[in-house]
Amino acid sequence: MSHVVFVEFWLKSSSLDEALPVLHDALVATRAFDGCVQVDVLAESDDPAHLFVVEQWSTPEHRAVYRAWRAGEGALTQLAPFLAGPPVSDKYAHNPAI
Repeated sequence: MSHVVFVEFWLKSSSLDEALPVLHDALVATRAFDGCVQVDVLAESDDPAHLFVVEQWSTPEHRAVYRAWRAGEGALTQLAPFLAGPPVSDKYAHNPAI
């Protein structure tokens, strides 16, 4: 069953030009990760430092393996200095009955 994750976070406005290439490189690795179906990034119209990353995974297990990798050897230490606060995640499963 498809698994969708929304990650909301805020970058420091003062470092947006430096942060976006770091985020881009990180998402190249995410998109190439086994089980990743799609990753989209949405920026708030009035605040481009307020972002939503929408990840679609083939299964929750694929996302769990990815998260374990990001918590270890794939940690995004380069992005941390640009964050205005901790990211917030919400997870959803596809409901084909609706």
